Amino acid sequence: MVDAGPATPTRVQADTPSVSLMVSELESVYESLSRWCRERDYAGHDPFDALNSRLFQAAPLLRHSSAARLVWTQLFKRSPVNFRALALVPAGKNPKGTALFALAALARFRTHGREEDEGEARALLDELLAARLDTPSGAAWGYNFDWQSRNFYAPAGTPTLVPTAFAARALVEAAQIFGEAKYTDAAHSACDFILRDLPRSAETEDEICFSYIPQKPTRIFNASLLAGETLASVGAITGERELCDFALRAARYVMRRQRVDGSWPYGAEWYQSWVDNFHTAFVLVSLSRITKACGIEDEESARALERGCKFWRESFFLADGWPKYYDDNPYPADIHSAAAAIVALVELRDRDDGALEEARRVARWTITNLRDRRGFFYYQRRRFHTVRTPYIRWAQAWMLYALARLLEEG
Repeated sequence: MVDAGPATPTRVQADTPSVSLMVSELESVYESLSRWCRERDYAGHDPFDALNSRLFQAAPLLRHSSAARLVWTQLFKRSPVNFRALALVPAGKNPKGTALFALAALARFRTHGREEDEGEARALLDELLAARLDTPSGAAWGYNFDWQSRNFYAPAGTPTLVPTAFAARALVEAAQIFGEAKYTDAAHSACDFILRDLPRSAETEDEICFSYIPQKPTRIFNASLLAGETLASVGAITGERELCDFALRAARYVMRRQRVDGSWPYGAEWYQSWVDNFHTAFVLVSLSRITKACGIEDEESARALERGCKFWRESFFLADGWPKYYDDNPYPADIHSAAAAIVALVELRDRDDGALEEARRVARWTITNLRDRRGFFYYQRRRFHTVRTPYIRWAQAWMLYALARLLEEG
């Protein structure tokens, strides 16, 4: 569904007072969204799930064509109208979404210590453990749909770095809270997958780049850093210095490819040169988490984070909290950009005195402009219309995680 929207964002003067969010309002928004997700058992559609269409799967000539897969995926992703019911795309559970929902519940448990939050977190963690894939070397997670990108094709259930890293983040936080070996063991097993099953598309004595999938070398900056974050966070629990050494090498690879203006492109290939909000946020969060987990922040990492944060804060936010998608274009206003920005601002609060207030501005703008009165969040606000599709991982899981982290900080 779509509706008309304003054609151009209005830049607010820099000295306009920010609008604070009352904790009670945030709590209400969180509970409404949480209830909406629970009623659907945390299942739904995804911007990239078009290849799950039973119609598409029934057409062998299309199903086996990489060009057809890419076009079909992009058609559904970019369309202002949701055709998934007509194309027989079933709602599904996404392991990365499950990890994000678990992270939200864990944050709520840290905030309130309530049994209901603990129970919800444990149930989601059990689902996450049940969804793990057995690889030749360790535990991994993948997406619940066939995925055709410009870089590779990954059938549903392919062990994939990014879902694995977010699963590991949830498991590490669970291990820190509950102190149970099953969470530590599963997260450690993910390290085995990263170190033994993923190609290293670049490797020197002090740098390393981990690939996105086992089948093909890739040089995608935020993905490789997520591998480093997993290794560092597990190493901090187990005391394995080797894991931290690998993480720091992954950090150096990305830091040394930072542009002069402080930005990072999506990847190292010529066709990966764009810069966007949420991938920049991922890079900054993982770099910060690696240095904290390893207990090391040298001049190189401090400088990279300082320059990266400065570029991100100055380039991706309007003064009213509008989270721009690209550094040179605010459209589309995307829920993923908004939620990932809130998470990153909370994570980076120790480096930036204004980060939490900026997180509240982004949350206020997002609640005002991308939230449905029924409790869920829309996909995107484009120049002339709003796409109201309530994607479960891209929108609801990320926003629930973002709200939980913001509420945790008060």
